[in-house]
Amino acid sequence: MIALLGRIFIKDAGEYHNPHVRRMYGMLCSIVGITLNIILFGIKFFAGAVTGSVAIMADAFNNLTDAGSSIITLIGFKFAGMKPDREHPFGHGRIEYVSGLIVAISIILVGFELGRSSIEKIFHPEIMETGSAAVIILIISILVKFYMASYNSRIGKKISSSAMKATAMDSLSDVIATSVVLVDMGIMYFFGINVDGYCGAVVALFILWTGYQTAKETVSPLLGGKPDAELIEQIHLIVLGHQGIVGIHDVIVHDYGPGRMMLSLHVEVPGDENIFKLHELIEHIESDLDGVLNCESVIHMDPIETKNEIVVAMREKISELVMKLDSSLSIHDFRMVTGDSRTSVIFDVVAPQEFVMTDEELRKEIEGRIQKQYPNHYAVIKVEKAYV
Repeated sequence: MIALLGRIFIKDAGEYHNPHVRRMYGMLCSIVGITLNIILFGIKFFAGAVTGSVAIMADAFNNLTDAGSSIITLIGFKFAGMKPDREHPFGHGRIEYVSGLIVAISIILVGFELGRSSIEKIFHPEIMETGSAAVIILIISILVKFYMASYNSRIGKKISSSAMKATAMDSLSDVIATSVVLVDMGIMYFFGINVDGYCGAVVALFILWTGYQTAKETVSPLLGGKPDAELIEQIHLIVLGHQGIVGIHDVIVHDYGPGRMMLSLHVEVPGDENIFKLHELIEHIESDLDGVLNCESVIHMDPIETKNEIVVAMREKISELVMKLDSSLSIHDFRMVTGDSRTSVIFDVVAPQEFVMTDEELRKEIEGRIQKQYPNHYAVIKVEKAYV
C-alpha cells in the first residue's frame, strides 16, 4: 500500500536520497500509521466496552499512544524539512533524530508500565477474557502491527531514517506483546493456567531492550557518532578515483540531520604540480562529493614529495616502523629537512580514539624507535585521533 501511495502522491518516488522525497515518505508513513492506530483504537475500544475486557481496553489505549508517537514522527519530518534560517544556518534536520528519541522514550515507558503491571499480575492474577471476539481482534491487531513494522522498517532503511526505524521497533514490540497475550489466552482456555504475569514480564524486558537500542541509535548522531563505514569507503573511492590524488586523511563527517551533511578532509597531492591545476582538481572532487553524497564538502590540500626517491623510501620505512608498533596506526604529511649534522623527519601519526597509549607516550615511543634505527634522524611528530 505504501509503495502504491508513494507512486501516486510523491514525485520521483524512487529517488529515496532526495531530501524532498525522503521527507514526503516519512510524512506519508506517519499519516498511514496515525490512521491505522486510530482505527485499531476504535475497534478495540468498542470490543472492550462490549466484552468488559480490561486487557483489550488497555491495548486500545496503547494504540492511541502509538498514534501520538506517529504524530510526533510526522511533526519531526515536517520541521526537519524547513529551510535554514539565521538562527539555524545548517537547517533543522536533527529534529528528525529528536522525534526518533521521543518515540524510543515512549517505548521504554511502555516497557516499564508493562513490567509493573506484570509483576502485579504475578502476585494478584486476573481472570482473562478468552472469547472468540477478543481472539479475532488480537489477531487483526497483530497483522496490522506487523504490516506497520514492515513498511516502517523497509522505508526507514531506504531513506536512512532513525525516526522511522524507531517507529518500526515500536510496532514490532506491539506485535510481540499482543502475541504473548494471545498465547496466554490459549493456555488459559485449554489448560486453565494463568501465566499472563510471567509472560508479560519477559515481554517487558524485551520492550525495554528494544527501547534502549532505539534510543542509542537516535542519540548517537545527536552526540556526533562515528559515521558509517560504507560512507567512508564511498568517500575514499570518489576522492582516490581522481588522477593526481596520492592519499586521503583527516576525514570528518558533520551530521546536521539527513540530507544536511558536511565533509571536511585532507588530500595529499604532488608538491611539484601546478597550483592552479591542483586547485581545479580539488574543486572537481568537491563537486563530485556534493553530487553523489548530497553534501557540502571542504578539502584541504597537502603537498608531498612524490619524485624524490630518498624521501619516498624513507616515508615507506617510517610507515612500516609505525605500523609494527600497532597496525591501526598510520602516518601522513611526511616531510624531510636535511641539515648539516642531522635530518629531520616531520609527519603526523593517526591513532584510534581508544588507543591504549596517551598521545605523549605514543610520540615518545615512535621517536625512540626512529632514533634507535636511524641515529642521524630527528623526528618531529604530531599525534592525531581518528574521527572515522
